[in-house]
Amino acid sequence: MHYITLSYTHKNTCIETREKLAFNSDESLKKYYETILAHKNVNEVLIISTCNRVEILASVKETEEVAEMLLYELTKHNNLLMQELEGKGEIHKDVDAVHHLFKVVSSLDSVVLGETQIVSQIKDAFAFSYENGYSGQKIARVMHNAFRCSAAVRSSTDISKNPVSVASVAVAKAKELFGGNLGGYTAVVVGAGEMGELTAKHLAAAGANIILVNRDMEKAHQLANHLDNVTVTVEPFSELKNLVNHYRLLFTATGASTPIIDEHIVEEVTFQRFWFDIAVPRDIAECTCKSIEVYTVDDLKGIMDENIKQRELSAKAAYGIVGKFTEDFFKWLQTLSVDPMIKEIREHARACSVNEIQKALKKGYISADMEDQVTKIVHQAFNTFLHEPTLKLKNIAEQPQADTVVQSIQLFFGLNSKQRKALDTYKCDYQIEKDLQKKDEA
Repeated sequence: MHYITLSYTHKNTCIETREKLAFNSDESLKKYYETILAHKNVNEVLIISTCNRVEILASVKETEEVAEMLLYELTKHNNLLMQELEGKGEIHKDVDAVHHLFKVVSSLDSVVLGETQIVSQIKDAFAFSYENGYSGQKIARVMHNAFRCSAAVRSSTDISKNPVSVASVAVAKAKELFGGNLGGYTAVVVGAGEMGELTAKHLAAAGANIILVNRDMEKAHQLANHLDNVTVTVEPFSELKNLVNHYRLLFTATGASTPIIDEHIVEEVTFQRFWFDIAVPRDIAECTCKSIEVYTVDDLKGIMDENIKQRELSAKAAYGIVGKFTEDFFKWLQTLSVDPMIKEIREHARACSVNEIQKALKKGYISADMEDQVTKIVHQAFNTFLHEPTLKLKNIAEQPQADTVVQSIQLFFGLNSKQRKALDTYKCDYQIEKDLQKKDEA
């Protein structure tokens, strides 16, 4: 059994080609899954399709023929010419394929180093594949170890802790100005485009109540519906003057070509205001009002650059973790074969029986001329006893829960204890959760 990955990302493929490669509907995705799985050498498949990458991970019987097939079927499915993809993507096999996956899930291959969105995207892709029967034990093994690798990277390094986007840095700076906590405060967000949406999401995560202001009210309401656990209201653009003079915290992120806030609408108030202009060109004109402190993109850039440096330092440690997880994964795979384990149990049983027979001979419980007959009887008893468990083990060898069963038996019998890892290093968490859910529903 082998692993192979075909990878097209922001690092090796232009955005126009990535847009053509993207799977924009479940129907299109299912069709490609079924085409790939029809190939005789493919066991299981997982497809990851985001705005920045299309990754195809497959468990296969051999890699050379499958690599060519994956590329051919991808061009055919997406109506692309072969020359549009040849030489652009990357093909990873076995150890390299697993190392690449662990690196991707740990956000070491993302546009923004250390971003956490990729983990949820890949979990959704795995759930889709598993639920539809496109992947099982073999893909589940590597995916659950990938998620654990990602968790180890996040918990052991600061790679995801320092904000690096304009929106996240702006909200982090606001938290700092307000004593580290925005809970109970209200922030006005002007603009419901991509940057305004990111800002609103970061504010929601920080616990701030939000007032959305946008010329397109419908778009503002759509964004408001996607913000959970905070109070969100939507106001028309005509209320902008009243809002900027009423609240302490303001974020502007519109696509206007000229400033939307100038001294004509700004009034002196008795409280301090903090405004974040994260639009280019700027939304806020030069303001002489003493009660207002304005932060622009240039003001935030220094923080962003420093945080990026910190993430790059953390990445060095993260790569070490990914390498260790990759090495451990393949060592662990070698311990999971059922046939060697069955042989080891039988040899252990035979050794125990021979030892006990020798003790019985020394103590005179049996005579020397009976040794061969007693040995045959004891060995036959052990073979009979182990016959049913052996059949059951072989029957579940390809099931998601097999790895946990195997490790349990290894623990109980003390087999190759120096080479075995602790119980539950792997188990198909997703399948176990589904099984528990079914029991609860029953």
